[in-house]
Amino acid sequence: MSFGIFLAVMFAAVLHASWNAIIKFGHNKLQGMMVLSVSQGLMGLAIVVVYPLPRVEAWGWLLASGILHTLYKVFLTFAYQRGDLSRVYPIARGTAPMLVALIGAYFLDDEMRGTDYVGIFLVGCGILLMARGVFTNGESRALIPFALASAMATAGYSLVDGVGARISGDAWLYVAWLFVLDGVIFLTLGLLHSGHHVLSKNTKAWGLGTVAGAASFGAYAIAVWAMTVAPIALVTALRETSVLFAVVIGLVFFREKADRGKLVAAAVIACGIALTRI
Repeated sequence: MSFGIFLAVMFAAVLHASWNAIIKFGHNKLQGMMVLSVSQGLMGLAIVVVYPLPRVEAWGWLLASGILHTLYKVFLTFAYQRGDLSRVYPIARGTAPMLVALIGAYFLDDEMRGTDYVGIFLVGCGILLMARGVFTNGESRALIPFALASAMATAGYSLVDGVGARISGDAWLYVAWLFVLDGVIFLTLGLLHSGHHVLSKNTKAWGLGTVAGAASFGAYAIAVWAMTVAPIALVTALRETSVLFAVVIGLVFFREKADRGKLVAAAVIACGIALTRI
């Protein structure tokens, strides 16, 4: 992975942590995620109307990804209703890189070094260490199954989108269509679940949700593009360093509790990142 791609993926990590913080900040998590999804869909629609359709071979991957992205957001929403940003986010993101690396080793042709695998393992371990307070500090464990389900959906769509974008030949157009499909699927499920009440009538909520949607769109477009020019497992692991930024946001803006364990976990993640750059 070149240094330029590395910096791009790290910037995507900052954007990803930022949109999660905005959703966590909102009073109604489901409404916030719905606004994000609708705004992303509209952004994608503005792009796809002026470009040709993706290759036929890419549509199966797009549909699968739209379903997985919807599941990811549903599980993440329920997890945020039950726990802190600095607990939910590490569990939801920490398991995915190791799953992608394990599955990718058997099914992808990406060339990976031994140090890359060790780095991915350390990043994943460090991220999970961030979440250990759920077990040691007497916090609610109700968030765990939803956060883990979100992680499995993340691993699934990372693999699907990495391959799908390569097949489509245009990562940015692929992501635009993905968010159009995701917006339609998530909005439909939301309306079936809660009716029109799932759509916020608050102007501020729509403003924040649109900002979150733009950050999410940019973050994932960068990540998918990176997957077309670098190993998918490595991009996924580096993208999940967004946990570091999410923890900082949680501590500074949400006044969530800091402890020595989080500092140790941050050091482990930093070591993992360093190994991927050797």
